[in-house]
Amino acid sequence: MPELPEVEVTRLSFADRIAGARITAVRVGKPLRWPLGCKPEALVGRQVLRVRRRGKYLLVDLDEGLLLWHLGMSGSLRFSDDRSPPQTHDHFDLDTTHGLLRLNDPRRFGAVVYAPSEQSAEAVKLLGHLGVEPLNGAFDLDTFHAGLKKRKTAIKQVLLGGALVVGVGNIYASEALFLAGIRPTTRADRISRPRAEKLRLAIIDVLARAVKKGGSTLRDFSNADGQQGYFQLEAHVYDRAGEPCRVCGTTIRRIQQGQRSTYYCPTCQKP
Repeated sequence: MPELPEVEVTRLSFADRIAGARITAVRVGKPLRWPLGCKPEALVGRQVLRVRRRGKYLLVDLDEGLLLWHLGMSGSLRFSDDRSPPQTHDHFDLDTTHGLLRLNDPRRFGAVVYAPSEQSAEAVKLLGHLGVEPLNGAFDLDTFHAGLKKRKTAIKQVLLGGALVVGVGNIYASEALFLAGIRPTTRADRISRPRAEKLRLAIIDVLARAVKKGGSTLRDFSNADGQQGYFQLEAHVYDRAGEPCRVCGTTIRRIQQGQRSTYYCPTCQKP
């Protein structure tokens, strides 16, 4: 599943090129997770102002309203001058004067939704529950630690929930908890302020490095230019069960948390 770094890498790969373009045609293929919310032809003629990100959503601001894109579990975007006929899993085309933005999504859990504004019901339904962004300077210790003290569930599950901080998905939660030396099963409300600060800084560090590495390509992720990511090659614990810890040599363990695989070092990470 594309996580925050993959979505940000995708944004960076086409945002500058599509800015200022006029929409010339819209094609909607098989139904995605949610309906578009307007007639496709109503978007023709509108101008793309910019592309932003909120959590795992890409926000394409138009001169009237905006489009919210979600890549779901297997989606990817391509932006190019190639206007060849859509293939089986190409389910949405936004054709513009600068190129064609195409959503490919084999499992169809992704979506493209039109909203009149970011304050409208359509946008608030998707974005209103999201926590603070970790990479824009708004992720402060006081708020983070206070939020942890209110939650009695395992810290990894709190991070995945996204109500305190957005975008810390399965891969990056495991990696950040390793860097902070915190066992993923530790109850969030038992994490001290100093340990919370270590975790906050680790989250920022892991996500920022993942963006620089182009994200993580575990199966088929690539950005809007078709380039894969390489962060997974330097992972300390994720998907390394049975292998030695890169720091202490202890065998990395794998457990299940909320139907997701969790990886940790029993020596480096304390309860």
